[in-house]
Amino acid sequence: MTKIEYKRFARPFVFLLLISAVLAGCGGKSPPGAEEASGGADGEEDQITGELNLFNWSEYMPDSVIEKFEKEYGVKVNYSVYSSNDEMLAKINAGASVYDIAVGTDYMVEIMRNEDLLEPINLDNITNLNNIDDQFLDKSFDPGNGYSVPYMWGGAFIAYNKDTVDTEITSYKDLWEPEFKNSLVVLDDQRIMMGIANKMQGESMSSTDPKVIEKSKELLIDLLPNIKAFDSDSQKTMLLNGEAKAGIVWGAEAYLAYSENPSIETVLPEEGIYLGIDCFIIPKGAPNKRTAEAFIDFVLRPEISAEITEDFPYSNPNKAAHELIADEIMKHPAVNPPEEELAKGEFLKDLGEAVLDYDRAWSEIKQ
Repeated sequence: MTKIEYKRFARPFVFLLLISAVLAGCGGKSPPGAEEASGGADGEEDQITGELNLFNWSEYMPDSVIEKFEKEYGVKVNYSVYSSNDEMLAKINAGASVYDIAVGTDYMVEIMRNEDLLEPINLDNITNLNNIDDQFLDKSFDPGNGYSVPYMWGGAFIAYNKDTVDTEITSYKDLWEPEFKNSLVVLDDQRIMMGIANKMQGESMSSTDPKVIEKSKELLIDLLPNIKAFDSDSQKTMLLNGEAKAGIVWGAEAYLAYSENPSIETVLPEEGIYLGIDCFIIPKGAPNKRTAEAFIDFVLRPEISAEITEDFPYSNPNKAAHELIADEIMKHPAVNPPEEELAKGEFLKDLGEAVLDYDRAWSEIKQ
């Protein structure tokens, strides 16, 4: 941030004020309280510019929210999507300065911090951070939230159509049954699918033991005859149109499928569920960093955060938004799992060099 050094003489002082006024008028609209948050400085980095390049998962940000932000701040939002954390990382590595803001899952935030791929977030500009439940702040992947702000959280579950399935499903291993031949939709996510196979062995989702990784590869290869599609974008589509009898799906997808067809039930497997916190991050070299911070703060408003969950019903860390969200969403187990299930759940961790073993295993599974 550039700080203006004030002079003792009146005429230079007035001249600087005039220049600052002109620059502020060209730099876009400032958010409420921006001057207080920045100590009154008028540097270029503290201006909300007329453009924001948002990089996010598909089906994870309502058009209505983007339109409201554009209207209020006079900003044009360019929205690009990806299907996995790995895809997001690869594209940011290839050209980080293209994007102003992205959404990354907890373990990916840690990876990107360690690789110096993120800009620090000025939390003075995130005035609505106190709406976030404390249990989602100051986590080990980003102590003090210097580089990330929680957006949504959730897990991966089993969903199945009880009208077409005879097998009683209580565990991941039930999906290996012959009944599900060519009728499963599963997440196209290396870490989650390998993590589930690890969990079936009684091991950590983030195990770095080569023997565990090899066994998980074999388990998933054995599952391939049952997998009709790998899909991280919209698993509910195949569940609703009858192409899939069951699947490993995002919580929001399980709820949305159920809301259209109550015969689709959610199972929280006995081995324990995958859990993740998706966070806003600002890639290194982002051209519109201050605008990105304004967008984060805008999304953390209770009414905006609730609107997102109403459209895409993932678990919401914004406690101030909960009373604005329909009870039927808040009470569904795929949106807010019971405490005892959360206790059995597991967050992913950075694998370090072992990620290469996972990459090789996943390549062999998908070949």
